[in-house]
Amino acid sequence: MRSSTGPDSGPVVVDSPVRLRELSRGWHRAGEVVGLVPTMGALHAGHMSLVDRARAENTKVVVSIFVNPLQFGPGEDFQRYPRPVAADLELLRRASIDAVYMPRPEAMYPPEASTRVSVGGLTSRLEGLARPGHFEGVATVVAKLFWASEADRAYFGQKDAQQVAVVKRLAADLDSGVEIRVGPTVREADGLAVSSRNAYLDARERQAAASLSRALRKAADAYQAGERALAILHGTLLEGLGREPLAQVDYAELVDPEDFEGPGTLAVLAVRIGRTRLIDNHDLAKPFPG
Repeated sequence: MRSSTGPDSGPVVVDSPVRLRELSRGWHRAGEVVGLVPTMGALHAGHMSLVDRARAENTKVVVSIFVNPLQFGPGEDFQRYPRPVAADLELLRRASIDAVYMPRPEAMYPPEASTRVSVGGLTSRLEGLARPGHFEGVATVVAKLFWASEADRAYFGQKDAQQVAVVKRLAADLDSGVEIRVGPTVREADGLAVSSRNAYLDARERQAAASLSRALRKAADAYQAGERALAILHGTLLEGLGREPLAQVDYAELVDPEDFEGPGTLAVLAVRIGRTRLIDNHDLAKPFPG
């Protein structure tokens, strides 16, 4: 569906919301359909699967790269979050997208800016409870990306399931006109969900990290075999994680995927492996992939 700018021309790199808006409006005047893939960089196979889908479903594609300080709490990994900008730009050049939005921090959050976006309800538990202010930071940056890009569609990964629910609510409540499309979690051969934070894991921790997907698989297998008792399914999750000595469970819950209240078939996990906090999820009503 996408109209190419040429295989070797590379994407336009834009660093201000005004310039991105001008670019998008020009595309729309020409009848183009704009897809947005928001990222914090450190691109991996999960991001690129969203980029590929956006390319297939839109005529112009923007990928944003911005490590958003508002969604990191005190003591989290904002300073050490990987920022391989040159490698990211090369991946995006090969993907033949149209624009990379890399806003300057002062352009995204001018010193005088005081507005924050808060999505009520589903931000008060699980990730929202564990990371106070996180979803306010996510909602604020996503709203700004929507308004700067004037995208027709935006692409997010199912790995961040609660974030997806927040973004869907934001898009609907603010009449954004942006259609939210969700890509499946991309996994390594042993089932570990692909994540930029996997780079923090040493060899032993990397082995231990596979305990998340093993626990989800066991719970999904039980559900597929006919088990419906939430207490038993929840126990299956905890048992799978409890067998890994390096795994420290922040939460393991079964929730409704729309509002993240309970109960429901979406199994959501947050687990610390060493210093690295990993999240994963799976809808038990569907067979675990692989």
